[in-house]
Parts: sequence; structure tokens; C-alpha cells
Amino acid sequence: MKNSKLLISSLAAISLATVSGCVTDPNTGEQKVSRTAGGAVIGGALGYLLGDIIGGDAARIIGAGVGGTAGAVLGKQFDDQIRELDEEVAGTGVDVEEIGDQDAILVRLPDGVTFATGSANINAGFYGTLDSVAASLVKYPNSLIDVYGFTDTTGSDALNQRLSEQRAQAVADYLVSRGVARSRIATQGFGERYDYLRVKTGDGVAEPLNRRVEIKITPVSQDDVQAAQGM
Repeated sequence: MKNSKLLISSLAAISLATVSGCVTDPNTGEQKVSRTAGGAVIGGALGYLLGDIIGGDAARIIGAGVGGTAGAVLGKQFDDQIRELDEEVAGTGVDVEEIGDQDAILVRLPDGVTFATGSANINAGFYGTLDSVAASLVKYPNSLIDVYGFTDTTGSDALNQRLSEQRAQAVADYLVSRGVARSRIATQGFGERYDYLRVKTGDGVAEPLNRRVEIKITPVSQDDVQAAQGM
């Protein structure tokens, strides 16, 4: 893992391959097109995932009050956390992915399940899943957490931008209510941008499925903390 990676922005594009298939939504029991299904185009240049953390300067690292993890331990803790998260959310529709080379963990909450259309209220049936995510963040405290909100295309651009910010804040507030330090968390809304999946409907229109929130967990090393303190 690169030293001081939190202090250097490195935008990168991510391309994802597609395969055919359908899945049963574990929360609703309904059949839906998989995020990797044929006829769907998964979001293109998601450079924000590998970019710097929100407000990614030394002040945020210091303000978060994390001590950092020794380099020799950081890699193992990263592997342990991503494995445990994957096991905890299995069957919920949540995706847990590694970003870069142990640069961050991305927890992607599913479209259409976390929020209803036009709402920033977390569906009550999803609380248990968020409880598992929060428990992981408490167990592994040496990380910064970015919460990204998104919307579908229903409504105006301005309305959707505000709604995406509210969704990100709702998830952040819930994590804090479960013991995650607020100082570790930053939020950002992207509105209709970076749609995760487009599915062609019967009339040939590509419909975005984008009512989601992503939680990016960026581990902090002792080298990161020392570099921040020295700036």
C-alpha cells in the first residue's frame, strides 16, 4: 500500500464487463436484471472512486482523530475487513468491492431497496444490513469514510442533487447512531450522475437504476498520519 495515498489525488477510470442473467432481490423477492446482466451497460468512468477522499487534505486526517495502522498490519486488516463485510452482507443485495490495490473498500447499497423513489428515508428493512456495516467500521477504526448519494432521473436536476445529498447524510447519520465517529465521515451527493446500471425496457429506452448510496472506506496508515502532521 502506497504511503500517504490519502494526500495525493489519483483519478482512474473503471471499466466493468457484463454477463447475462437475472437475480432475485433478497429484500423484495422480485426478479430483477442483475447489475451485470446482458443488455445493461454498467457506469463508465467512475474516477471518483479512486480519486482522493472528500476534502482529502491533512486537516481531515488529523481532525478524524485516527491513529493509523502500522504498515505491516494494514494489509491484513484490510483483507480481514473486506472478507468479514462480504460474509456479513451476503444475500442482502449489497456489493463489497476492493478499490485499487488495497486503496479502499467500496460498500454499494442496492438500488431501489435502500430508498423509495423521491425519498431520503432509509427503508426500515435495511437497518440490519447497515448495522453490520457500522459494526465493521467500529471494529476497524483507522479509516476515513466517504458516503456518496445518488438518484434516478425522476424529477429535476436540482431536486435530485439535493435528494442525493440527503440520502448520503441519512446513511451517515445512521452509522453515527450506531457508534461510528462522525469525525471520520464525509458525505457527497452526485444526483443523477454516475448511474450504476442502465437496463433497456420494453420500449427500448435505457432506464437508470440509481437510487443508491455507496460507502467508501479508506484505511489510514501511521505513515499517512505522520505525513499529515508534518504538513
